[in-house]
Amino acid sequence: MEGPEYEGTLLFVDDEQNILRALKRLFRPLRYRIFTALGGGLGLEVFEKEQIDLVISDMRMPEMDGAAFLKQVAAHWPDTVRILLTGYADMESTIRAVNEGHIYRYINKPWEEHDLILTVKQALERKNLEQEKQALKELNANLEKKVEVRTEEVRQTMGFLELAHDALKKQFITSVKVFANLIDIREGNLAGHSKRVSDLAKKLAIRLKFSEKDLDDVYFAALLHDIGKIALPDHLLTKPYHALSQEDRVLVEKHSLIGQGALMALEQLQDAATLIRSHHEHFDGGGYPEGLKYKEIPLGARILAVVNDYDALQIGTLMTRKLPEREARNFLLEESGKRYDPAVINAFMLLLDEGNQILETSGRDLKLKSSSLKNGMVLARDFFTNGVLVLAEGHVLTPGIIKKIYNFEVALQHDIELYIRRESLD
Repeated sequence: MEGPEYEGTLLFVDDEQNILRALKRLFRPLRYRIFTALGGGLGLEVFEKEQIDLVISDMRMPEMDGAAFLKQVAAHWPDTVRILLTGYADMESTIRAVNEGHIYRYINKPWEEHDLILTVKQALERKNLEQEKQALKELNANLEKKVEVRTEEVRQTMGFLELAHDALKKQFITSVKVFANLIDIREGNLAGHSKRVSDLAKKLAIRLKFSEKDLDDVYFAALLHDIGKIALPDHLLTKPYHALSQEDRVLVEKHSLIGQGALMALEQLQDAATLIRSHHEHFDGGGYPEGLKYKEIPLGARILAVVNDYDALQIGTLMTRKLPEREARNFLLEESGKRYDPAVINAFMLLLDEGNQILETSGRDLKLKSSSLKNGMVLARDFFTNGVLVLAEGHVLTPGIIKKIYNFEVALQHDIELYIRRESLD
């Protein structure tokens, strides 16, 4: 029986005994009760006999890999925190584990001991906090309860962002972009919406002479403006707003508030969260959730309203039909002074008119195969594969990253080409 001296019960699952010994040696001095299992099948047997607080599983194991094992754990012991150990070449399997096993976090091998210890500690603290919160909530089956539970799931999924440090701004931005990409993946054929909105919003904020801090807030808010939609039923994600019933509109219109709430614990994103809350307000006061008007609406939210609707009109999530680019522009112009701030509309139209010049500028980037990559080169564009963001624009390549790209290419069995800033070639 577990005594009060233990801070939690851990299970390590791997098909290599030396890995299990290394994990056990690392955590044994930290007052955890520890079990090990040589493979997924034996790990499930441990679950049948013991109450496990947190499990760390390797991805590559014979008979049952980590994704399949953690899927079983999620189905039968959902309160157990799940962490996956994976190699860089296992990205496709890792994404499957994220989707099916609802893992708390994945960690690349070889791991850094301090980071792994800190991750386990924070995961168990979060688990205990969530259990205390859950004990205080009334159990009911109404829709509000379901929304609250799904919002908590979003907050848990974003927990890894809390580890970002102010001094690691590039890494923090990459983390936000990766999560925004996961939101887009859930939206299926709408994937890419957050990236398009964030790119245009950033350019528009630059044109309107935003400070660096305000520019970052607009950019992060644009990337994550649809985060609250994770709490919506799947059938509402792609249904045009104008085609929704009144009941469904009530649900959809909560997403901006839920989005703000999901970022509550992340101090660096509080101003961005305020923009997310208000990006569906209308300039004349006819929007939601508060019916703000004119300068009551933050300027960053007024920018998001224009750019978000511009893309939504073209992908068919606002009107009952998709509008060509020219018709989308005309809609914005017709709604200037009503839905949208006229000053923002004027600046946005000038930005769109300069689009061809922007495309010509991007032609200075060089497209290289993995075999031509060298230390110190800088990515000119985000690197995606199978719809998943792998490396963000501005990432400086190192020998280690280049080797991982090559291994990734071998694992995927197709050539990888990246856009490199020409000025970084010398």
